[in-house]
Amino acid sequence: MTALTVSMIVRDAQEFLPACLESVRPLKPEIVIADTGSTDRTMDIAREFGARLIQIPWRNDFAEARNRALAEATGDWILSLDADEQLDGTTAGRIPALLENKSAAGFQVTIRNYVNSVNERIWDEAPKPNDSLLASAAGYPAFVEHENIRLFRRSPETRFVGRVHESVGPRIRELHGTLGRASFYIHHFGFVIDAAAKAKKNDVYRKMGRQKLQEFPKDWQAHFELGLLELEQYRNLPDARTLFSHACELNPSAGVAWFFLGLTIFRMGDYQDALNFLRQADQAGHKTAVVAETRGDAHYSLGEFNEARASYEAALKRQDGGAGVLAKLCLATIRSGKAEKGLARLRSALTVTPQIAELHEGLILGLVFLNRLEEAAEAADEKLRCVEGLLPADYLRSASLWAQLRNWQRSSRALELGLQEHPGSTPLTHALDEIFHASTAQAR
Repeated sequence: MTALTVSMIVRDAQEFLPACLESVRPLKPEIVIADTGSTDRTMDIAREFGARLIQIPWRNDFAEARNRALAEATGDWILSLDADEQLDGTTAGRIPALLENKSAAGFQVTIRNYVNSVNERIWDEAPKPNDSLLASAAGYPAFVEHENIRLFRRSPETRFVGRVHESVGPRIRELHGTLGRASFYIHHFGFVIDAAAKAKKNDVYRKMGRQKLQEFPKDWQAHFELGLLELEQYRNLPDARTLFSHACELNPSAGVAWFFLGLTIFRMGDYQDALNFLRQADQAGHKTAVVAETRGDAHYSLGEFNEARASYEAALKRQDGGAGVLAKLCLATIRSGKAEKGLARLRSALTVTPQIAELHEGLILGLVFLNRLEEAAEAADEKLRCVEGLLPADYLRSASLWAQLRNWQRSSRALELGLQEHPGSTPLTHALDEIFHASTAQAR
């Protein structure tokens, strides 16, 4: 019997599988892979790495497929991975001590989900800057963490539960097993796949989520999981609202469900109702930065700028950093009648981090609100100088502000800079023609 079995289910995973299997090689595990119908080189790659390969039919049930793979394992412990995941070089030195634990039935493992932008959220978690622990992930700016039980003791009674978002957690808890916290990471690349692959994956998860809901209509988490998909991937606000409402009814202590219900209703434009549900999230113990930020957004939308300031301050206290929240706080400060205080705080932040787009945006919007257009135009030009990866709209806005001041030279210069970054941009080209005609007409 081997100490560790790496257990996987795969399908058409030739792009990711080699790196995944190479990353587990230092552990010298047994590798059991259940293939659900690959038509590419996935099975050949598995064999090249010495995996024991079984072929199983796909029945729209992740738990069933994973349990089929589990049935073939012989190790004392199971490490469950997906093909688009990898371990880093520190793992081989950390797992052996966990396998010696005599009391734990399993371990919660931190999973780092890589994203393409520092502003991209997954669920209600803000991303963390990438510390490049894994060399193959160094190209991604940030990751969002969550936990799942991925390392667990093999037992006939320990099985995956749930057609989608499957886990062994429910079974371990039913058996009163002890859970520890692992000292290694799993690195996940499933959120940085191309748009077509992501859309296909979402459609599969949506279908399975609906099936899971039919099977477990009283499971609050089934309602919640499908609600997240409808909200974030399909922008289906009415269905998301219904699903989150049911989740809250089934489990009133689920603060995260109250938050997403409030967020959905906020996006529907019902700001007062959104505030009520966001308070419920806080009362249920879900006191996260994004709850406070969304509460601030609702107050701001209602014109309640002092209340918005207090909420944004709370968000900053709950999570250090947050340039976007600071920009919102300063705008609320300006709108509440304390213009110089808000502007000073923005300018102070920009001296430290001039590359942060949100801070520039807050300063520009604040100055426009105060009708200090020349300062706003200068601030817009400063954003062009300091921030990378700007859109044509950023150059258009700078040009527009200078045009309002009849400063055609600086307006043209902003558009010319934009065309250097975005050659052939139709909006920038048209705007430059308009500036030329306007300046010519004025000269006459």
